[in-house]
Parts: sequence; C-alpha cells; structure tokens
Amino acid sequence: MDSNYHVPVLFKPAIDGLKLKDDSIVLDMTLGRAGHSSIMLSHIRKGHLYAIDKDETALNYSRERLAKIGSNFTLFQGNYSEFTDILRKEGINEADAILLDIGVSSPQFDNPDRGFSYRFDSRLDMRMNCHQELDAYYVVNNYTEDHLRKIIYEYGEDKSAAKIARAIVKSRSIRPIETTFELVDVIKSCLPYFVLNKPGHPAKQTFQAIRYEVNQEIEELKTGLTKAINFLSLHGRLAIITFNSLEDKIAKNIIKDFTQLPSTNRHMPPNLNVESIKFTRVTKKPIIPTDEEILNNPRSKSAKLRIIERTGK
Repeated sequence: MDSNYHVPVLFKPAIDGLKLKDDSIVLDMTLGRAGHSSIMLSHIRKGHLYAIDKDETALNYSRERLAKIGSNFTLFQGNYSEFTDILRKEGINEADAILLDIGVSSPQFDNPDRGFSYRFDSRLDMRMNCHQELDAYYVVNNYTEDHLRKIIYEYGEDKSAAKIARAIVKSRSIRPIETTFELVDVIKSCLPYFVLNKPGHPAKQTFQAIRYEVNQEIEELKTGLTKAINFLSLHGRLAIITFNSLEDKIAKNIIKDFTQLPSTNRHMPPNLNVESIKFTRVTKKPIIPTDEEILNNPRSKSAKLRIIERTGK
C-alpha cells in the first residue's frame, strides 16, 4: 500500500451529513492526504474545494491525488485557525460544507523520521510543519518541570504527570533525551507496575501532550472551530471528527455555545429569545465507527463525529 495513504475515518456519515450539492463550496480544514477531500471533490463537479494543511509533504501528495479527480480545488499551506481569514482575503466569505478531521494523519505516525510515534526509535520531532522551530526535543529538554507537568496533565490527561515530569528533568540533567525510545524508557522508569500493565502504551498520553504543545493543537482547535462555524452559509453544515475525550469535550462545548441560549441567573427571568440562535445540532449524540470500520481500521476506534448546521443569519 502507498505509504502516504490515509484511511479516512467515518467518511460515509461525515459526507452524508454534510449534504453536499453539485455546486457546493467546500472547506477541508485538515487536508492531510486528502482522504475526505478526494471523496468530497467527486461530489462537487460545479463547486469548489478549498483545503489547508501545515505539512508540505501532505500538500504535494494531495495535489496530485486530487488532480486525478478534478481541477476545481485550491490548496493552501498554513494553520487551519487562519484558514477563514485567508479565504476572506481571496474574496470567499462563506462555505456550504466544512470538515475538520482533528489529529495526526497515519503517514505522519508511520514515518519514523517525523518522530511522532513511540513505535519507532527516532529523533524527537513531532512537528506537523517541518519548517517551524519548536519541536519535541526542545520541549522535553528545555521546558521547566512545572511546565512539563502542566501540559502532560492537561493535554495528556495523565494522572502520573508529576512523576513523569520529574523523571524527565532528572534524566536530562545527566544527558539530553534525544530519541522517542529514550523518552519512552524515562516514562516507564517512573511508573508503578499496575500502570505499566494497563491496556495501551504507557507513553501514549505523554506523547500526545508533547505533540499538542509542539503544534499548538488545542488553541488551533478552539480558534479554528469557532471561526469555521461562523463561516458557514445559510443551511451550511460543519462536521468535526475528534479522537480523544479532550478534543471531543472542546468540540462539544463550542457547538453547545452556538446552539443553545446561555444559561441565565436563576434569580432573573429566563432568556426566551430563541430567534437569536442561528445554529442547530444535526447530531444530538456523536456518531461513532461501526464494528466493521474498527475492524478494518483500528485507529478509528476512538473517533467521534459531530455535525452542526447554520439555520439563521
């Protein structure tokens, strides 16, 4: 199989939920290897696809892949939190369908040189944009113990954050932690037996936290999702796919803010101005992968899909 190939997660419910038309203006905020974009482009022969990604390698691959389907697409390199601002400068002020597939694509995980995975021994990197300065090596070897503890606890949701941060600082005081396997060894060295024997890799949450910090993914998500929802045309829809509880909680709360009236003080009259609500949740509960999809693509197991629609201007 092509090493660049990325299996699009929940692609059928996501595409169906976006209600694409032949002339739809579509935004893929997280292009990757064009797994979802290639399907969306095939549905909009008279429309246009705009897509963005930080990763130059992903853009080059996707450009060739999409060109085999049609020419009605435009790709940009950059952060998706900036995407709607970029498009407004290009004279595009709204979109009929927007997709966000949060997280790292399979080729990034599976390429040892990118330093994302604890499965390969490689230099600590984890940059989605290889031209940026901040990388995992710098975070691990230069952040203070308190800063490391904070990001591992908040971004990795790891109860052992204090122990792991302490162990990292102690280890790097002897010599720098240079590779993924060296970091894994440090993490394992400070965890008790019962934690090491839990299902899943003991370094997973720490690697996630460092990756989030390197790429500023949480701020990207909060800013990008909010801007994207506001960019929807009337009856336009946005679909977001998340892969862990932290991402899903953020998506859920932002969608809630757009689709519900703010809670009122119990001592004040209730806010009944329902006409002020301009959006509605298409999915009351998140859509999750079927057993068949999980069997064919184990990485889809934790995915959740939420969809929102603009119903008023």
